[in-house]
Amino acid sequence: MACHCGLNTELETCCLPLIQGHVHAATCESLMRARYTAFVVGAWDYLLATWHPATRPKTMTRDSETQWLGLRVIATHQGLAQDKTGTVEFIARSKTGGSAHRLHEVSRFVREQGLWFYLDGDLKPQRPR
Repeated sequence: MACHCGLNTELETCCLPLIQGHVHAATCESLMRARYTAFVVGAWDYLLATWHPATRPKTMTRDSETQWLGLRVIATHQGLAQDKTGTVEFIARSKTGGSAHRLHEVSRFVREQGLWFYLDGDLKPQRPR
């Protein structure tokens, strides 16, 4: 089965080992891709565990109506193994109740004690069609 993160690799060798806790993300982009995949497969524990404690919600609402359609990474700034911070700009497409949606965000990540965490993000405005 192809991974949902858009890298054209198998799920079992791409994001699944991260979601299952067998390995940790080496970069903020790999964490962001694994988090997107976690949304697709409903791995809520992984999403909470990789959310920085300073901004992590106590719980997450499980949205079974959303169908995730694809991820496109636009840009990554810093976020490598030697960095302490990084950003990833992406567009995630979804469909809910028959309506199509685009989430265009610049996400911020921090690395603490060798682990990457999602901190927060800024939504980009939707362009008129």
